Amino acid sequence: MDKSLELKYIKAEHLEDLPVADQQLVAEAQKATELAYAKYSGFKVGAAVRLRSGKILHGANSESEVFPSGLCAERSLLYYVEANYSDDPIEALAIASNPSERECYPCGGCRQVILDVERRQGSPIRVIMSGNGSASIVESAQLLLPFTFQL
Repeated sequence: MDKSLELKYIKAEHLEDLPVADQQLVAEAQKATELAYAKYSGFKVGAAVRLRSGKILHGANSESEVFPSGLCAERSLLYYVEANYSDDPIEALAIASNPSERECYPCGGCRQVILDVERRQGSPIRVIMSGNGSASIVESAQLLLPFTFQL
């Protein structure tokens, strides 16, 4: 039996086309790239979340001398939020990179962790993937990983 999937997402050709709250979150993610430690790959990634309370937090990737050990911006931020703000659900997550020649999409491990957090908090996380002046947005992490691992 053949089946098909439909992926619905929003494409903003210009960041100015985003709602102001999303523009601000992308700006925070871009600013967070300055905090990245990417001595080995040279690819700095920043992430920012907006919590239901309106609080915005950010994180960055960090590499290790025992490369590829290190942690992506998204996971470092999500683990921090879960440890310190577990009672304040994440509404949106923005991702940015430097260099920013194209939109920055989360790796497979990050996609799974974003989805895990979404499941634990019981509400969707809007994911804004930005770069080169544009963004693609999904309304739930489930759309990033339709065939997901689940215990």
